Amino acid sequence: MKRASLVAVAALAAALLVSYVVWGDRLLALVGIGTDDGRYLGYVEGETSLIAPPIAGRLIERPVDRGGRVKKGDRLFVIDPVAAKAEVARAEAMLAEARARHENMLTGKRQEEQDVIRAQRREIEAALVQAEAELKRQTELVARNISTHQAFEQADSQVRQLKSRAASLEAQERVGDLAARQAEIAAAAALIEQSQANLAQAKKRLEDLMPVAPEDALVENTFFNVGEWVPAGSPVVSLLPDFRVKLRFFVPEEDVARARTGREVAFTCDSCPAGLKATIIYVSPRAEYTPPVIYSQSARTKLVFLVEARPLNAGTPLPPGLPVSVEPFGSTP
Repeated sequence: MKRASLVAVAALAAALLVSYVVWGDRLLALVGIGTDDGRYLGYVEGETSLIAPPIAGRLIERPVDRGGRVKKGDRLFVIDPVAAKAEVARAEAMLAEARARHENMLTGKRQEEQDVIRAQRREIEAALVQAEAELKRQTELVARNISTHQAFEQADSQVRQLKSRAASLEAQERVGDLAARQAEIAAAAALIEQSQANLAQAKKRLEDLMPVAPEDALVENTFFNVGEWVPAGSPVVSLLPDFRVKLRFFVPEEDVARARTGREVAFTCDSCPAGLKATIIYVSPRAEYTPPVIYSQSARTKLVFLVEARPLNAGTPLPPGLPVSVEPFGSTP
């Protein structure tokens, strides 16, 4: 009799255990205990922007502090810019020199240099007139056998030399009015482009040492104080723009087929206003076990899929790590 009672009690316990496994959630739901009404659990995550200088240097300014907010264009920090400013000045001087050389090649010789050549040519032309008169006189004297052939030849040679000299000065005057050769002009123009590129690079390097906020954002953290040495590529400030906040929640495998990129979902969180919505931006192609961060008695589904959604008009900033509860998709996608 006693043994039969023990068997009956064991059978009853086994039946209750099976009933709990199969119907536990529904039974608890009837009494209002332990369920989330099919809601998908998750949390808020922020994608921070790490602002770092490309060149090592000493931090001389950091007008922002952790927890504060910045507007687009606000200065975040300044790395000692003395060397970078000197490089910009050097690049500007080289550009000015290259432009001056190019303009000089386009204009030919200066007016003063041309005036010197013209004066020399007029002097030679005057001497040529006198030499031609002497040659004419020597020609007449030789014909009358009064002068020698040597004097005639000297006068003739003088005329030829002066004519040649006058032609040379005239040619120099024409060349002085011309610009440089086309190949030299093209080389000077290329040097200007090279100098402009060097100047742009120097200005960009200086700008990188004094970065500004790319968007309105929360200053999530700062990593260096004024006076400290910052290695190249080491973040000084991390920013969290409002549009970089997203929800990460987990959907059971039986509901993941209804999760579509672009679909709107409703969600709630502690101390948040009502009517919050988000747009799905990513659905993981792989299943995973329920993460410990959201594991509970009412969310013990073994296989879930990660879904990410971007909040729409949240009104108030959603801090990263805040737990959220997403409304179920329902029967229609």
